[in-house]
Amino acid sequence: MRNLEFKEKMHEYSQWRANLVQAIEMYQQWLVRYGMDDAHRTNTLLNILSSLKNDRITLAFVAEFSRGKTELINAMFFAESGVRLLPSSPGRTTMSPTEIFYDAEGGSYIRLLNIESRLEDMSLAEFKTMPERWTKFELNPNSPTQMQAVFKELIATKKVNKELADKLGLWNEREAATQGSINPDSVEIPCWRHALISFPHPLLKEGLSIIDTPGLNALGTEPELTLNMLPSAQAIVFMLAADTGVTKSDLEIWLNHINRARSAKKQGLAVVMNKIDAMWDDLGGNTDYDRAIKSQIKASATILKIDEESIFPLSAKQALLAKIKGDAELLKRSRISGLEGYLANDILREKRNIMAATVMRDIGGLVNESINLTSTALTHATEQLEEFRKVDFHNQDMTGKLMAETRDRQSVYMANVENFQSSRRVFIVQAKMLIDSFSDEKINDVISVARHDITKSLTTVGMKQNIRKLFDDLRDMLQDSSDITNETRRLVKAIHKKFKDEYGFKEIEPKLFDIKKYQIELEQVFEEGEIFRTSTKVTMTEQHIVVDKLYSTLILKARNILKQAHDDAIAWSNSALSPLARQIKDHKKQIEGRLQMLRKINESKGTVAENIAALEAEVAPLKRQRDELAIMVKSMQLENQVGESG
Repeated sequence: MRNLEFKEKMHEYSQWRANLVQAIEMYQQWLVRYGMDDAHRTNTLLNILSSLKNDRITLAFVAEFSRGKTELINAMFFAESGVRLLPSSPGRTTMSPTEIFYDAEGGSYIRLLNIESRLEDMSLAEFKTMPERWTKFELNPNSPTQMQAVFKELIATKKVNKELADKLGLWNEREAATQGSINPDSVEIPCWRHALISFPHPLLKEGLSIIDTPGLNALGTEPELTLNMLPSAQAIVFMLAADTGVTKSDLEIWLNHINRARSAKKQGLAVVMNKIDAMWDDLGGNTDYDRAIKSQIKASATILKIDEESIFPLSAKQALLAKIKGDAELLKRSRISGLEGYLANDILREKRNIMAATVMRDIGGLVNESINLTSTALTHATEQLEEFRKVDFHNQDMTGKLMAETRDRQSVYMANVENFQSSRRVFIVQAKMLIDSFSDEKINDVISVARHDITKSLTTVGMKQNIRKLFDDLRDMLQDSSDITNETRRLVKAIHKKFKDEYGFKEIEPKLFDIKKYQIELEQVFEEGEIFRTSTKVTMTEQHIVVDKLYSTLILKARNILKQAHDDAIAWSNSALSPLARQIKDHKKQIEGRLQMLRKINESKGTVAENIAALEAEVAPLKRQRDELAIMVKSMQLENQVGESG
């Protein structure tokens, strides 16, 4: 399978996403056109649209130094430049984590964050919002030679005294001693901490994003990379070298960085066994060559505890050469097509399914409600038309009786409104208790105490106790919120049941707030932190900079989870009773419409047939409204996932 197919699959996904955006925008306009929009619906749809428009498919390439990772990126995505675009020659590999994407507004550039920024108490995410802190180089996409020259900055190093290197977490006397290193006066370190590259490659324009992570040293000293960026990727490509198999440092990366990131988000994983060209043996023939590759795959799969089918043997170097030269036979021999096929099919299909499920979760309730309201309105209008066709409107007593019945319905409606307002007042009080249970003030109090205690205690035991205490306190906070959530859920169910049983409203399964997912996410953060803290790199060095970055990252992740819970609780409380409110509003509209029709017929000097024709004309727009919605539901490809439109 050629890279062209990956491009085609990526384009298909991009086109599907664009069509979905168009359908949702049409639905938004439909709601406005028929007076069914409100603040909650508008906000929900705008959030979905923003998520779709900014969506990226991220592939993270992870490996120890000299595994050919950057060469594989060159072979898969930049071979058409005709040169080795990213520096990947022996001894000349990228030194800092690099993100490659397309920034339509910013153009083509490379931005580099200096290594000394690690001494500041700010996350990479925060630095990304501060362009003035980055060194920027413009790129000329039409000049591969110019870009090659600029990209050499990715491998730039400098020498600093060992005290500064130690502070930066890039050298440690104890670790050096265990490796038999000579105690130097100066240490060579990377010039840059992180790189951002915007480049107008067709795949990047379609929404692909690439993360290149350089070795165990970067992974072991940048917790944010391991705990945030890798878990957010759709797929991780983990690389081994065919001539070495799984080394000690490979296994360290696998156990402490890859396994956790993969299990947390359940995203795809491909293990690449690169440099199979080192095993090419023209004298031994293909049989011995294939046997050697299979043996290495089997041994690696056993160590990593994965299926052999998850390992893709290839030669990135030969694949790049084959693509640049247009050598089909060499490309086939490089075996890169297996990996490209996996990414083109499995990963993109999985991403599309995840995105469709997310859209369905967020928009399905709104669409179902629109279908129900539209269907109910049409059914009511049709039934009323049939009823009026059978009525003798020349009989004044009959017309008066119908008007009296309708006014009685109006009185019942007013009682409905009064009861609803009373129920809503009770709900608002309960919902406020839920929202306040994880307010910013409460979270800040817990975190500030923990940060103070962690800063004072930098021993392994002390750190472990303090971080455990922090998460115990956060767990207790969520448990209190959970108790309030259960009370709030019971109240919402009771209100819906009351209006169904007492007033005959259509049964709607209320959307209930669920705090369990935030509790699970919080536990995952704690477990990730424990695995990172006990990794060989951190245990061996116990460097202040690494420990500080670790707990800053954990605290930021925990805070974001609780903030999301807080925001979701607010959004839910604003929308929990909206379906009932809209049913009441629609009921009012139906009653007023019926009274208006009866007055019109009673006061009309026309024939009964003319009045019936006028009523038929009232039904036509409702049919059009229903049919338009059905078309949009089909365009969103939700027709098999939402309720029947009737």
